[in-house]
Amino acid sequence: MALSARKKYMLNLNMTKMAHAVALVSTVAFGALSTTPAMAAAPMAKFSAPGFYRLMVGDFEVTALSDGTADLPMDQLLQEAPAKTNKALANAFLKSPLETSVNAYLINTGSKLVLIDTGAGSLFGPTLGKLVANLKASGYQPAEIDEIYLTHLHPDHVGGLAAEGNLTFPNATVRADQRDSDYWLSHANMEHAPASMKGFFQGATASLKPYIDANKYQPFSANTELTPGIKSYASYGHTAGHTSYVIESHGSKMIVVGDLIHVPAVQLNNPDVTIGFDTDPKAAVEARGRVFKEAAADGDLVAAAHIQFPGLGHLRLKGKSYQWIPVNYTQMR
Repeated sequence: MALSARKKYMLNLNMTKMAHAVALVSTVAFGALSTTPAMAAAPMAKFSAPGFYRLMVGDFEVTALSDGTADLPMDQLLQEAPAKTNKALANAFLKSPLETSVNAYLINTGSKLVLIDTGAGSLFGPTLGKLVANLKASGYQPAEIDEIYLTHLHPDHVGGLAAEGNLTFPNATVRADQRDSDYWLSHANMEHAPASMKGFFQGATASLKPYIDANKYQPFSANTELTPGIKSYASYGHTAGHTSYVIESHGSKMIVVGDLIHVPAVQLNNPDVTIGFDTDPKAAVEARGRVFKEAAADGDLVAAAHIQFPGLGHLRLKGKSYQWIPVNYTQMR
């Protein structure tokens, strides 16, 4: 279908903004890789314990998995005055660049193991790519995963699917919204994208191609029951086919919201603030408002890809803003 001149203009404008954001992220994420005399004198790194956290949603076991963190220049990525972002971060005892979590979620329904998102693999810098190690530490193996549901096809969500062309999850069927698939796997779209954005298309293609070749990739359309107890929930805007997932068991519900939010310290107080990675900022704001209002009204558990690990909590509506209430720490018994 031919795009109107207005739609073409807005698409090019948003792609330009996104390309600028990617350039900023690349500078921060990869700039530290250059070797300097100061680096040689740095103290030996000390690492945290394995990143997984487990709780129950009805009869379903949910394991939050950390893929690591990345330092992102949120004062430049968020689409508001940098001074406002920095003030909001300071009020939360934070600053930019902000160490930002990348989370994924494993759902054990009793009959299937379903992984929602796969982390960045090797696509987003050396501080990410820890999902498989944390999956194993949590007691599961990649070969045990039955299905993988992707919130969208950005590199920090699909990069863990494959390594050097090989299936990381050899027995899994991968699913994502058809709209995202059509956009990010399109060679024509990649050809017309800014140079700094081409890596997003290449990363999506490289990550999914092994599954496509093995007939293990099955896109879906909008709101669909994918397996008993898990439904896709269209929340388009961040990308053309961005999808949340609703997990329900015995009266308990959790919504995995993907990238509906990136910086709670800013976007909970002002949900209208978008980020440079949003393909359609207006639709992204609408999707966030719709999903968040529902979750707050129903008291649903929320799982978010970029809220500080484990990214699990509840939302409370306060006027036009939200309060985030993290889950109480519990140990599985």
